[in-house]
Amino acid sequence: MSTLAIEGMQWGDEGKGKITDLYAMKADIVVRSQGGNNAGHSIQHNGVRYALRLLPSGILNEHVVNVLADGMVINPTCLLEELDNLNNKGITKYNLVISSRATILLPYHIEIDKAREEALKGNKIGTTKNGIGPCYEDKAARLSIRMGDLLDLESLKNRLEAIVPIKNLQLQAFGGKPVDIDEIFDLLKDVAIKLKDRIIDTTVFLRKAYKENKKILFEGAQGAMLCLNYGTFPYVTSSSPLVTAIPNNTGLPLTAVNQVLGIMKAYSTRVGEGPFPSEIDGDIAHRIREKGHEYGTVTKRPRRVGWLDIPQLKYVKEISGITSIAIMLLDVLSAVEEIKIVTKYYVDGKEIDYVPSTVFELSKVKVETITLPSWKEDISNCKSFEELPINCQKYIETIEKLLECSIDIISVSPEKDATIIRKELF
Repeated sequence: MSTLAIEGMQWGDEGKGKITDLYAMKADIVVRSQGGNNAGHSIQHNGVRYALRLLPSGILNEHVVNVLADGMVINPTCLLEELDNLNNKGITKYNLVISSRATILLPYHIEIDKAREEALKGNKIGTTKNGIGPCYEDKAARLSIRMGDLLDLESLKNRLEAIVPIKNLQLQAFGGKPVDIDEIFDLLKDVAIKLKDRIIDTTVFLRKAYKENKKILFEGAQGAMLCLNYGTFPYVTSSSPLVTAIPNNTGLPLTAVNQVLGIMKAYSTRVGEGPFPSEIDGDIAHRIREKGHEYGTVTKRPRRVGWLDIPQLKYVKEISGITSIAIMLLDVLSAVEEIKIVTKYYVDGKEIDYVPSTVFELSKVKVETITLPSWKEDISNCKSFEELPINCQKYIETIEKLLECSIDIISVSPEKDATIIRKELF
């Protein structure tokens, strides 16, 4: 049996899409198990750049079955637009199945999300305002519509008649405009026509595939530090991007994941609000941001930039069981003369050996760094670790020593083939 889970080790945007696309060629099945169109994966495939939000990164490989699993929240309008964009770029042959248990994200979720962020004023969470949080809240409150409801329109209408009046009360409380049941029903009838043949019980499908020893790749969305439980709460997403959540979001057993590949940038970034101990600003941050194209795939917001943070990465490695690491955007660091690595955290002058669980304490963290020389050479054509500039090799070796984990994959440019594989994982 060979399964591989890919998890972002930072605050998202680590480059998971490229690595998933790389391994999808070897997979039978690629699974997205949580999140929604707040995720954004950029993939360079055959010279064309694709920005995927809901679709698994395996969608560009004709032989792969792509699964939107139980734990996802799906904006059907966004999904159909994404499929249309693929068709417009000549990608017309793909395998996609959608869980009947997945939650449907509707227009009122987006309006509630926007209104609530505005109401928070100076305490904004920094959501993408795509309705993800309100949609997950409805799931927990048992007020959601699921993809399986599209298969029985009479049942769907009954559900809407029970739920929409409650959502309208919420909208009115924020000064929003009520939504019309019939308009939402008509929207979902159209969605049902276009997607009904793809809606299945993906739990049954995945359990069967698991028993048949199919190669299954679990694609992470967002990053570990945005986990609802273990991230920088409340500046987090509304689900858990950790691989430990995969069983609950797919219906597979705890033993289903054989290997865990952590994806990290060669530096750190995050979008939105919240503590960021390694953050830097000024000219250095600007140079990294511009060379790394550090603007949100979904939001287009400029990402905050920081140095690589070893205490934070160790924390994620421990809670997720990371067995191997891929380092991304290494080529970006040639934009600076020196590179710093955060090695220690201090609070009130005392060293701590943990990542604080509250933003109050985390905001007080001061960091200690070490400094390494950068390199000016173009590394995009390097095919092996030995071909990398000496300073680049030393940077990687230093990280491995500090994290006590091997870096088995090295990305040297955005192209899928521009990747050094030091150890085959799948």
